[in-house]
Amino acid sequence: MSELLRTSLYDEHKKLNARNVSFCGWEMPVQYESIIKEHDACRNNAALFDISHMGEFFFSGDITTSGVNESVTQDLVKLPVGKCKYGFLLNENGGIIDDLIIYKLREDRLMFVVNAARREIDFKTIKSRLKSGDFEDKSFEISKIDIQGPNSKNILQKFVSDDLDEFKYFGFKESLFDGFDCLVSRTGYTGELGFELYMANDKAKTVWEKLLDAGALPAGLGARDLLRLEMGYSLYGNELNEQTTPLEANLSMFVKFDTSFVGKDILIKQKEEGIKKIVLPFRTNSRRAPKHGNDIIQNGKVVGEVTSGAYSPSLGYGIGLGFFDTKKFDKSQKFEVKDTRGSIEVKLDTLPFLKK
Repeated sequence: MSELLRTSLYDEHKKLNARNVSFCGWEMPVQYESIIKEHDACRNNAALFDISHMGEFFFSGDITTSGVNESVTQDLVKLPVGKCKYGFLLNENGGIIDDLIIYKLREDRLMFVVNAARREIDFKTIKSRLKSGDFEDKSFEISKIDIQGPNSKNILQKFVSDDLDEFKYFGFKESLFDGFDCLVSRTGYTGELGFELYMANDKAKTVWEKLLDAGALPAGLGARDLLRLEMGYSLYGNELNEQTTPLEANLSMFVKFDTSFVGKDILIKQKEEGIKKIVLPFRTNSRRAPKHGNDIIQNGKVVGEVTSGAYSPSLGYGIGLGFFDTKKFDKSQKFEVKDTRGSIEVKLDTLPFLKK
């Protein structure tokens, strides 16, 4: 087994007695003191996440003619400078190679932020689709720190040069943090007011320490996963994979059908003929929670599978996402989730689970 990678904040996590786990080839903190405490800090104050395992690619060149615009499901030509978009990198069959966020740094420069487990295949795939331009993987040169929660703006504003009140959702600026370069993005994976920060590795410790000292609480991957599920955000490897299209993932709103992209013909065919499976949200009637891999049962037959599930501290009951067989599942009838303890009564819900 290859040695796990470590972020530039590894020693800081050790000082905080973080419980580390193997995650996508990296040794990452899953929690510090308590997942629930870290979840609550994000919902009520401010939580700080080391997300430096994510990948960052940079493209420079003509976005219109290089082929980069056809590599993803968003229109990067029309994307304004200073804005970013969530979208997909698809294979020829319309399956999701990865979900990613693309930043328009200049009219001729982009940054792609990708999932750690998909970094190598993402870079190889995008590069193979380019006819011109420069494309670089700078993932191991950049650290990424997220501050999320209702008090995140007040804390971060003490250190950045730009007025954070001017930041619109999915807007960003190449700003200064305590005098050094730092890209500040009004984005996040928690559903709260929050910002994502990109900086050189040797500056990460300064950012981390200053934000903690100013009142943010360190939070691990456990809280982050719970927070994203309460908002119904998809996770690659759970709701998203190469055998699932954006339509099947119930995320067609992030596909620009008026542009050309790899896999578009398959998605159009699915729109015309219908899909065989779809991701739907559901909830339990108790504190019992569905778990990834549980069968979804209706009238004694398996009609789906749970992709994500947990007890929601914010709501006081179990929530989940799952693939449902569109031919077998009847929305008008009762259904349940089956685990090792028996059956859990569930019902369809709407997203986000946590209405804010």
